[in-house]
Amino acid sequence: MIKTTITIINKLGLHARAASKFVTTASAFGCDIKAGKDGKMVDGKSIMSVMMLAASKGTELDLEFDGNDEQKALDAISTLINNRFDEGE
Repeated sequence: MIKTTITIINKLGLHARAASKFVTTASAFGCDIKAGKDGKMVDGKSIMSVMMLAASKGTELDLEFDGNDEQKALDAISTLINNRFDEGE
């Protein structure tokens, strides 16, 4: 299991389009992925759960990866977030 925290840096935070990209990326991996904030963790492969986090810019997002491809999943999700969900801001 890998646990990490990453800051949401895109201007609009984890809004619908960004959450969709997050879930699409997470769903490409077989490992379990959890995301959360303030101690509440949700299924990282569920669009409704990820959107319910309401993670705005500056939110410290807790991530947990558990499974055979956990490192690859962490790398992909981290890249997505650090690239501001390809939104440019």
